[in-house]
Amino acid sequence: MQTATGGYAMAEDGNLSDTSQTATDKKQLTKIKKLTLVPLIFLIYFEVAGGPYGEEPAVLAAGPFFALLGYLIFPFIWSIPEALITAELTTAIPGNGGFVLWADRAFGPFWGSLMGTWKFLSGVINIASFPVLCIDYITKVFPVFSSGWPRNVALLVSSLALSFLNYIGLTIVGYVGVLLAVVSLLPFIIMSLIAIPNIRPHRWLSMGQKGVKKDWNLFFNTLFWNLNFWDNISTLAGEVDKPKKTFPMALLIAVIFTCVSYLIPLFAVIGAVSVDQSAWENGFHAQAAEMIAGKWLKIWIEVGAVLSAIGLFEAQMSSSAYQVLGMAEIGNLPKVFGIRSKWFHTPWLGILVSTVIEIAVSYMDFTDIISSANFLYSLGMLLEFAAFLWLRWKSPTMIRPYRIPINLPLLVIMCLIPSVFLVFIMVIATKIVFLVSGIMTLGGIAFFFFIKLCRKKGWAKFYDHHLMIED
Repeated sequence: MQTATGGYAMAEDGNLSDTSQTATDKKQLTKIKKLTLVPLIFLIYFEVAGGPYGEEPAVLAAGPFFALLGYLIFPFIWSIPEALITAELTTAIPGNGGFVLWADRAFGPFWGSLMGTWKFLSGVINIASFPVLCIDYITKVFPVFSSGWPRNVALLVSSLALSFLNYIGLTIVGYVGVLLAVVSLLPFIIMSLIAIPNIRPHRWLSMGQKGVKKDWNLFFNTLFWNLNFWDNISTLAGEVDKPKKTFPMALLIAVIFTCVSYLIPLFAVIGAVSVDQSAWENGFHAQAAEMIAGKWLKIWIEVGAVLSAIGLFEAQMSSSAYQVLGMAEIGNLPKVFGIRSKWFHTPWLGILVSTVIEIAVSYMDFTDIISSANFLYSLGMLLEFAAFLWLRWKSPTMIRPYRIPINLPLLVIMCLIPSVFLVFIMVIATKIVFLVSGIMTLGGIAFFFFIKLCRKKGWAKFYDHHLMIED
């Protein structure tokens, strides 16, 4: 059975199909290779983590005990609720565009478009940090890339090369993610095993060095940064084989895998290495590897950091590009943004737009912009929680192949706890962050009305707007 949606239909597998397509177009779409369970798990993993790189500042900020406690508890108050909501809404409304479709369905096209602006900008700005990270690590071996035109050229070439990999196919990106995860995580497994004889459990209970003031802002931001973005994978729902079955299983495995990959190295290094708390900066795991096993393992972890950054880039570029495709499919963007490459069936225009913005941002000193991206992401998450609760209340009979097995009052509590945390993150933002985020939001609102004018004046072609799904 298919449910008509203007130019689109909702097929039995949950994916959108264009009822106005030519026979040739349909034949091409049948050739698109869908994502299966294993590559999807690793795409989710790289959407969120990419390895234990970057978890160290939690120890610097609050000491070993609170760092371990944070990585044990935070998944239950943040990661698991976000993953559960993603599983339910992705299986109920499994088109490309993910969270944009959810907000559109719950509150209408304006909020769907604004969700798209918030999440797209936060995602693409975040992507810009990964080529910078790669070049920073390469600079340790080849100092010529530390500044000037060599660095600028290296940033451009790395961005274009990584974007091209995205262009040649999502399935390829998924299997590359599997390889990158194995190679980048293996040194942490080896380090943890070698560390076992030297572990002193009492170090896990240390509240931190005396006289060192706890930096809760850094602590919570580190946890938030390392354990969010679970919903990003929803923008690829239209590319997944049997999404109603595959998504819940992939999210469950990815949550467990991600949390374990953070906790095991953290327990091992804290227990085996005695250093000043101030040493726990970004990249300390590499230093710890040298102390535990030797320089060879330190080099491997540093190489793994570059591979992890590549995996993060690929996964998050895919999400941004397919979000653009999904927004075109429901009429939030002109029809042209929904076209695919004839060779690889990927959304080449979405990839191009994302790459251009990413390259521009990568040349900036974007500390405040990154903070603003986090602010916009928080706004998007608050809207996402609201859309989830609204759809549970207003559309209780909507078909949900996966349904969180608790009633609405408990769901409100489940969403309220991470929402309080999001509000806290926003309240402590600087004035510059408020200003930049406000300008970006106003730009998103203006963009919605510009697109509405384009539709009215016929300046561009659009698909019919509403994605109607039978309750």
